[in-house]
Amino acid sequence: MQTPKREGQFTVPPRGTATLHYELLAPARGRFEFGNIAVRLHSPWGLVWRQTSVPAVESVKVYPDFRAAQRQVIEAYRMGRQGERRQRLRGQGREFESLREFVIGDELRHVAWAASARRGKLVTRQYQIERSQSILLMLDCGRLMTARLGDLTKLDYAVNAALALAYVAVAGGDQVGLLTFTRRVDDFLPPRPGASQLGVILEHLHDVQPQMIEPSYARAFAHLGRHCRKRSLVVLLTDVVDADASADLLAHTAALIPRHLPLIVTIGDRDLRAFVKPPPTSLDEVYAQSVAEELLTQREQALNRIVELGGLALDVPTGQLSVALVNRYLEVKTRGRL
Repeated sequence: MQTPKREGQFTVPPRGTATLHYELLAPARGRFEFGNIAVRLHSPWGLVWRQTSVPAVESVKVYPDFRAAQRQVIEAYRMGRQGERRQRLRGQGREFESLREFVIGDELRHVAWAASARRGKLVTRQYQIERSQSILLMLDCGRLMTARLGDLTKLDYAVNAALALAYVAVAGGDQVGLLTFTRRVDDFLPPRPGASQLGVILEHLHDVQPQMIEPSYARAFAHLGRHCRKRSLVVLLTDVVDADASADLLAHTAALIPRHLPLIVTIGDRDLRAFVKPPPTSLDEVYAQSVAEELLTQREQALNRIVELGGLALDVPTGQLSVALVNRYLEVKTRGRL
């Protein structure tokens, strides 16, 4: 931790006590360890001194800025919910809403045969979207998420956005779960409702760190398929650069779509986009901008393919990530996509 001074001097009166105050600033979230306190005792005349240490080993948890996540949620509501009217949504949910007369195009599996026999005509069940839906947050903690944008890594921005979304989803009565992964699944929380789940998610996210290894989408999605049976909005916060990583992500997203609704969120690199804007002034810059353009094109093609398969995609800069993600979630809820 950062502190303006690491040493302090004070005088202890006979048979008395003294207190030394100092301030610490945590540069990042995570777990920090305090060691023993070194003490150097001087005699009144300063002719003799003795050095010792006071046992004071302690572990301290530093959590993400949850108040900032709440402010971002308020901003998302202000920007995305203006003029919206509440209405009862009917769609592919599983909560029974009412009966109505069968019309051509209705699915036969929704026909209420007992009611049809009593009325002498076909009657179908009408469903409404479940009020309590399932949201699963997946965080890629692999190599690309170690990139720093300012004082934070891409994973830090992903954690803040995930907390903002979890806050909104819990407040709306939805069930929220969490899965973090690198080469293997590092942590998994099945979706559960209630404000206590938000605290559990915060506890699990405070110490998650990116690692310089390639993530395994295959193991992450396989774990999801085994442990999350209910149809869910699967929000994957990741980053894709090259064609191979995009192809791997697309393959497993396509297999996920029949059962779940995936929302693939890539954290845009504003430096890369800014890099290709000015005209090149040398041959080296021409080559560098060509590579950057190719990377941006591959990312755009991958996200467009996800949308074509029936999923959702979002590519935004870090500064807009939380607000954009919350607004997309609210849009999914409003339109009854689950």
